[in-house]
Amino acid sequence: MSKKQWFEKEAFWLNYGPIMFDSSRWAEAPTVAESICKIAGLSEGASILDAGCGPGRISVELALNKLAVTGVDLMQPFLDAARESAKDEGVELELIQADLRTFKAKHKFDAAVNLYTSFGYCNSIEEDIQILKSIAESLKDGGFFIMECLSRENAVRDFIEGEWFERAGKIVLTEFSVEGAWEGLRSKWILIDQKDGSRMEHVFVQRLYSAVELKRLLLASGFSTCEIYGDFDFSPYNEKARTMVLVCRK
Repeated sequence: MSKKQWFEKEAFWLNYGPIMFDSSRWAEAPTVAESICKIAGLSEGASILDAGCGPGRISVELALNKLAVTGVDLMQPFLDAARESAKDEGVELELIQADLRTFKAKHKFDAAVNLYTSFGYCNSIEEDIQILKSIAESLKDGGFFIMECLSRENAVRDFIEGEWFERAGKIVLTEFSVEGAWEGLRSKWILIDQKDGSRMEHVFVQRLYSAVELKRLLLASGFSTCEIYGDFDFSPYNEKARTMVLVCRK
């Protein structure tokens, strides 16, 4: 049996989830959901797959837009949180615990999303490709796939060696360094509890793809078209891009 990769461990997400999904991320969710509906032309009743749904930040908002939402994530605590959020908002979600590398959808979706830089953490490029192929196979012909991800270009432009801040009752210290020839970004997160002073730390690496490299992988994984933007508003992907958004069609 192969050793679990860091993102497969529940203990990590229980401790780091509240840090990564802070209030500002939740606040932007309605706008992101509305943008997704607009980009993919989704109307009431359309089906959408939230691949890597986490605690349901976007899934719930998509459901509030009257879409039929299926959220898939590896972490059961996140799915439990998503279920509670959906209950609080009075919407329904289909939530599935599964590994996106091997996920097989029971039916085809009108659209799919993978957001908030939740891609590039596997040990190999081949595993990343498995995820993209799995998502492509989950879509109807002509279906949209919208992906938001940290690009190599933006990582280079915005690189800092580290920072510190306070969040969710913790002092958070971060240290960043480059892996290889900008092939990955190594992140070290140190959490210090403000009540008892206890400390924990975790190191992980995110593989960095340029926009063009990722577009090529998507086209080779079952998508017929792929356009690159600097935000959800179709702004150009250039030196001013806030993020990297790829809009693909199967």
